[in-house]
Formats: sequence, structure tokens, C-alpha cells
Amino acid sequence: MTAVRNPLPALMAGASLLALAATASAQDHSHHQTAPAPVSSASADPHAGHHPETPQTAAHDAHAGHDMPMTSPLGSWPMSRDASGTAWQPDVSEHGGLHRQAGDWSLMGHAVLNVVYDTQSDPRGDDKTFVAGMIMGAARRDFDDGSSLNLRAMVSPDPLMGKDGYPLLLAAGETADGVHPLVDRQHPHDFLMELSASYSRRLTEKDSVYGYIGLPGEPAFGPPAFMHRLSAMDSPEAPIIHHWLDSTHIVFGVTTLGWAHDRFKLEASAFKGEEPDEERWGIDTPRLDSWSVRASWNPTPEWSLQASYADVKAPEQLEPDEDETKLSASAIHTRRLGRDGWWSTSLAFGRKTNDHDESKDAWLLESAVRPNADWTIFGRVERIETDELVAGAHGGHGDLHTVGKASVGVVRDWRISPTAVFELGALHAFNRVPEALDAEYGDSPRGSMVFVRLKIG
Repeated sequence: MTAVRNPLPALMAGASLLALAATASAQDHSHHQTAPAPVSSASADPHAGHHPETPQTAAHDAHAGHDMPMTSPLGSWPMSRDASGTAWQPDVSEHGGLHRQAGDWSLMGHAVLNVVYDTQSDPRGDDKTFVAGMIMGAARRDFDDGSSLNLRAMVSPDPLMGKDGYPLLLAAGETADGVHPLVDRQHPHDFLMELSASYSRRLTEKDSVYGYIGLPGEPAFGPPAFMHRLSAMDSPEAPIIHHWLDSTHIVFGVTTLGWAHDRFKLEASAFKGEEPDEERWGIDTPRLDSWSVRASWNPTPEWSLQASYADVKAPEQLEPDEDETKLSASAIHTRRLGRDGWWSTSLAFGRKTNDHDESKDAWLLESAVRPNADWTIFGRVERIETDELVAGAHGGHGDLHTVGKASVGVVRDWRISPTAVFELGALHAFNRVPEALDAEYGDSPRGSMVFVRLKIG
């Protein structure tokens, strides 16, 4: 795969986002949203979904003269329903960021930066300190005919950790050198995680159609990507089910068309099936050779359901002749706990089937609870069927094994300014492997992480 080695456009995007954050922080300190708002309906009213006593309403009142839009750029539902790409989450989900108005444009930005110490047990584990996170900015313009244009960019410091990513037992996928697969390691994201544009048109008070393009971007498949799910975003480690559910969340070439009616949505995407290569600072050549469809339904403000299917052309760089189909289904439930707290849980299933009709299934249950503004407790349980942990006799995939993982962690927050939060956290993971893998992993493989985090917006 050919990659454009010049990262200048992405560097300019990152500099622009930092400038936006600095400007918004100086001009707009009161729009930080610290808790999800209860939503009763998704109407065209820009105040829809915001309880009179919530921080969102206070922030909106403080900026009444700025005419800040509170509905999604893709339709009449509240912005809190929007997640990564065009995916949905529960309406009561937390929605933050630094907001300001610049003429006809509404601007938003936020950042999450982590420094993590990671230790994974022998004999296949390793230790590493690394940086990770993302910086995101968006610019939106609404038109008199009911249409909206939304531009979004997101960059990440992940390439600084090196091409081989960070140690993570039982994880597999992608490559660090273009020759050997990464096993028991999580690959870094590309520096440019998203550069996208969407355009929507309201047909009625409850109906809208939209188009979305990205280089890179996220097609219509799976639940929101793990770093954007409220139940997962406080954990510094990627789930080992990642390549079943959301490995497509950064692909270099995406087009999506969608129709939404109130709480129901149908969408279809054409996208590049091959995952990003090991040149994490570059921009890969776009191609539209794969497709997906997704149906989403938010039956109440607390629930978000989706089912999706994808036909993916050669997803793995090291296996260019191997295509696969993917199926996913998920349910996310989020509820308020008092004024400052929330509890979010996700249940997800994924299936990958190769050209030989061999299927591998995976399950995930994860939950995070924030009882107040100071603490968050999170946990995750996963089970996957994988043939990538031990190479076969002639290289490539080996025997199929069912492995599992459970992790639990805690985060403590300290607000250091109206727009910034410092966090200190830790997690511990327990891995389960079958007897056949005891010699590879030991009888009790484990992993731990300690991390500090800065959130802006």
C-alpha cells in the first residue's frame, strides 16, 4: 500500500485545533458540561433534551447571544446522541467541549492526553511507558433551508509510542514493520485519526438525510469506537475485541449516506477495507472497495441499539488475498446518577467470517460508573475466538483458541481550571487462556496500567 509520507496537512490541522482550544478557553469558560442531561424528546427545538437545572442549560443561557446550536448537525436530535463517525449513543450521554461562535460558524474543540505506564506479565508480556490520546475540533454552519455543513478533524499523539504500539496480552492485528503481525500488542493509531465533512438536509421536523465523507473517517459499522464510548473511554487500554467491532473507525476513504426518522436511522457506507499501514504519520491512498450497512434505534433517551454488516476487502495488510465479512450488534444503556453522576454499560457481539466460511465470534460487556464529579470506576469482560496468537506450522494463522479477559480500574479527577481536568488512574487485568496456551502465557497472565490524563473541554 502506498502512503503519503508528508504529514504537513495533518500537522497544520493539529495546530489549528490547539489554537481553537486556546481561544475557546480564553473566551468561553462556562460552556464545559460535566454531566449528561436527561432528554425527553429529540425535537427541532435547540433547547431540546436539556433539563432546566442541568449545567448544559446554564451554559446555553450564558451564551444565548451566541446562538450556539444544541441539535446534531445531521438531524433534529440532541448533539449528545452523536458519537464517533455517524454512530449513535444514548441521548443522555455526556457531551462536553469548548464552544464559541465565529460569524456564521459554530466551533467546538476538546482534547484528551494520557501518559501511561503499562506492565504485562511474562513470558509474552513487556513493560512500557507511552503517550496516547486525541485532539479534536469541529466547525459547523447552518443554512436557512434547514441544511447543515459540519467539518471535523482529529489528531493523536499515538505515533510517538513507536510503530509496535504498547504491550497488551491477547491483542492482535496490524503490523509494525510490514512483514510481521503485531501479537500481544496494541497498534498505535495514525496521527491523523479523522478528517471529515458531512452535509445534512432536514426534510421534516423528524426526518433528515445526510452524507459523510472522510480521509480518514469511520464507516457505518459497529457501535461507537471504544475511545468514544462512555462505558470505555476512561480505560487507557484498547479492548481485545477491537478488531471485531471497530477496527474500521480509522480508514482512509469513507463515504456514507443516511436517513434518520426521529429515533431510527438507516445508513450505508463504501470504504477502504485495508486497515492503515505501519507509517503512522502518513496519509494512505484512499480506495472504496468495501461496503457496510447499519440500522440504529434509540427507543428511549437511555438506550442506543445497533445492528450492522460489512463486506471488507483485504483488511489485513499481510493477507492481501483474504477478505472477510463482519457482523455486529450492540446495546448501550446510560442513566443519570444525581446531578453530576452517570452509569453507562455496553453489551456487544461481533463475528468475523473469512473466505473459507470460518467464523470467529467475540463478546464484550463493559461498564463505567461516575457516582460524583471526583471518581469513576470502570470494568470490562471480553471473550474472543482467535487464531492469531500462535503462528501456524508454515507461518500465518494457527489453531483457533477461545480466550478471555476481565479488567477493572478507577480514576480520580481534579478540576484545575473551568475547562481542564487532571486525572490519576489505575487498572488491573486478568487474562484467561486454555490449557494449550499455558506454556505460552503462563497459568495466570495479568496486566496493569497506571496513568495520568489531562482533559480539555
